[in-house]
Amino acid sequence: MAKMHSRKKGSSRSRPPMTAKAPAWSDITKEELEKAIMKLHESGLPSSKIGLTLRDQYGVPSTKLVLGKNINRFLKENNSLPDIPEDLSNLMRKALHIRRHVKSNAKDIHNKRALQLTENKIRRLVKYYHDSGRLAPEWNYTPEAAEILVS
Repeated sequence: MAKMHSRKKGSSRSRPPMTAKAPAWSDITKEELEKAIMKLHESGLPSSKIGLTLRDQYGVPSTKLVLGKNINRFLKENNSLPDIPEDLSNLMRKALHIRRHVKSNAKDIHNKRALQLTENKIRRLVKYYHDSGRLAPEWNYTPEAAEILVS
């Protein structure tokens, strides 16, 4: 798949394990894993950090192998998904930091371009989430609203 803002082709991607069942050395049960996920979510961690914590501290190589579904699907079934998806909030946080930098460094043309590219990614992601029903149709991105949501 081609890169988004360059003419290069990238081949780097995540490759999940080939096995269809949990390895024998991972001894966590489905109920224990569900409790751990909910505990980590209630402590305020996003789903990506929950996966890393499960991997590093609980020894779970893949929640999909144990639960049969990924972390976001599990949180959705428990009505615990955040209002704004994690990737969108990360991009809004990045745009907010770049906007603050450009405000104090007006001649930094490279970061002005980076801000344009980041906000374009945000707009495309918002369009995708509108189409998939994850975001409300009337929700739209504005830097002022993003500052309130992210901060």
